[in-house]
Amino acid sequence: MNDIYNRKVLAYFKKPKYYGKIQRPDGLGKVGNLVCGDVMWLYIKVGQRKDKRGKNEEYIKEAKFETFGCVAAIASSNAVCQIVRGKSIAEALKLTKGEVINDLGNLPPVKIHCSVLAIDALREAVYNYLKKNKKIIPPELKKQHQLIEKNQKLLQKRYKELF
Repeated sequence: MNDIYNRKVLAYFKKPKYYGKIQRPDGLGKVGNLVCGDVMWLYIKVGQRKDKRGKNEEYIKEAKFETFGCVAAIASSNAVCQIVRGKSIAEALKLTKGEVINDLGNLPPVKIHCSVLAIDALREAVYNYLKKNKKIIPPELKKQHQLIEKNQKLLQKRYKELF
């Protein structure tokens, strides 16, 4: 395993700092990959603060995850939670797989889909938060949710107890 993953990825896997549930989360994203079997749940707590111009903005106060999957899936989930803590909702939605991979120090090409899945979990958590609170959902986020939702129906059939 040490030949495939670097030290940081292994550290995030062995002792993920952000693993766990948030009681009464503001948003919860549930995603999975039918091919590899990874399932991710990402929880967020949202806070309010003033931005640099003195306007109110919402930000991700806390992020945690539960991932049932491989080393790269767990490490990617941990990285996403670490990166987005303290970011505004708008900034968090701009997170890219490149940023996640950079935070991890690298991922084998065959495992890059794990970073994308973790970002999908984050976006679903934000979508869930915005929808529950009757806030405006950006069109791109709505479109991504619709694609993920189709996949979730298939996942629900396969992993009933997780969805």
